[in-house]
Amino acid sequence: MQTNSTDYRFSWLAAVLGLVALVAGFIVMLLLPGIRYAAWGILALGVILLATAFILDFRRVGRALAGKRGRFGVGTTVMAAIFIGIILFVNAISIGSYHRFDATSLAQFTLAPQTKEVLTELNTPVQALCFFVPNDPYGLTTYATALLTEYQNYTDQLSVEYIDPDEHPDQARAYGVTQYQTVVFESQDRRRLVSPAELVTYDDSGNLSGIQAEHPFTSAILEVSGKVQKKVYFLTGHGESSISSEYSYAAEGLRDDLYIVGTLNLIKTPSIPEDCAALLIVAPRQSMISSEIEIIKHYLNSGGQVLILINPGFPQDIGQLVSSWGADIEDGTAIDASSYLDPNKDIPTVTQERCAFGLPATYFPGAVALIPQEEAQEREGHEMMPLVWTTKESWLEQDIDPEQEPTFNEETEREGPFSLGILIAAAPTEGPDGGEPTAESKVVRLVVIGDSDFASNAHYYNGNNSDLFLNSVSWLTEETELISIRHNVLPFRRLVVGPEAASFINYSSIGLLPVLILIVGGVIWWRRRQ
Repeated sequence: MQTNSTDYRFSWLAAVLGLVALVAGFIVMLLLPGIRYAAWGILALGVILLATAFILDFRRVGRALAGKRGRFGVGTTVMAAIFIGIILFVNAISIGSYHRFDATSLAQFTLAPQTKEVLTELNTPVQALCFFVPNDPYGLTTYATALLTEYQNYTDQLSVEYIDPDEHPDQARAYGVTQYQTVVFESQDRRRLVSPAELVTYDDSGNLSGIQAEHPFTSAILEVSGKVQKKVYFLTGHGESSISSEYSYAAEGLRDDLYIVGTLNLIKTPSIPEDCAALLIVAPRQSMISSEIEIIKHYLNSGGQVLILINPGFPQDIGQLVSSWGADIEDGTAIDASSYLDPNKDIPTVTQERCAFGLPATYFPGAVALIPQEEAQEREGHEMMPLVWTTKESWLEQDIDPEQEPTFNEETEREGPFSLGILIAAAPTEGPDGGEPTAESKVVRLVVIGDSDFASNAHYYNGNNSDLFLNSVSWLTEETELISIRHNVLPFRRLVVGPEAASFINYSSIGLLPVLILIVGGVIWWRRRQ
């Protein structure tokens, strides 16, 4: 009798120690993946102890299993084992087929396709040194850390090191770091510091409104790895509005797409710079002189890329330039009776099915029409397609009066539909030196849109107007290996999760639900036992 009691106590102790070893093994594997083999050893010990307890108390276990309560317990155990097995099997598959889903409202942890392309093609080791301090009131540390971790999922050339500048001031001084939360990117002999001022945005009142890091981080990686950013030039000298005032949002959008933005006055600089990825002619009010027209014609003929935005009353030399490439600009104001920005019929709206880029909604305050020439469409190597166009209920109003409702006059006015924007691609007709084009000559690309107001500050962020402008420039520079990023700004929130809280959320999300189920199951078992 004494022997049976001793065996029972030993088997009970072995079972308890076996369960403790299993739990400890899983915890070690979860928290300390670096000693995974030790975790497997602890799990194996737990299995051995449970098997020993089962063998020592086989008769008692057999009688328990043969009873009604035992059969119920066996059935429950088998179902639980199958459920756990399915979960483990699915997780084993997911290890080989890794995919994350970003459920944040702004997809703040989803990288732009261009960033992914930069990272996957990165063949130079780049190191990111993050001089972060724990007490970060703005959440830069949490956001930047998560973003750099996502970067590392697409390249093995990026290494990240976190340095506390208070604990290591000598390293901060060596890298020229003067502000907390600065990130230093370096590769070989190149170095770029990204200050916290580049990662935050402010509203019109000067208050902190958001965080965005993808654009400055990717730009820094491009810079230190030797990638060349493309440059676009806004033409000046003909009454065009300044890119620092009326079109400042458009210029900033181009910079966000990693373009370098400059201005060009052909009187002062009588040639198109070699680094010009695209020339932007935005709403000129005055005619150009003949030498300027010749420079632009030569640039186009030799494989240039030009965007022209015009308004009613455009200079005739612009009309002649566009006409030479197969499209006539017909003056007047576009009216679309079935698709307009209420209550203004002279502001036609263009929906997705009438946009070559598939943008849901764009609009054009006071636009002119672009009419393709029939003979131009038959030229060899000359392609032309509408970019945005009106409905059948549209016409060109010749004498619009803002005080009266516009009406169509079939005798004097042109009936739609017609294009408000055109894309033209053609083979070059001459080489850079004025001779015959060579095999290396680029394709001529020309975008003409019969309105410039849609890209002005007053309308740039309405609808998809900004996308139309940026996509047009991107289409122009398609053959110049442009790296562009449309970044999403993470709105600033006061509640910022630190590393400790993040760890608690991670581990509680894994273990909290199973623990609750075990507690509920234990309570039900205890009540039934009573």
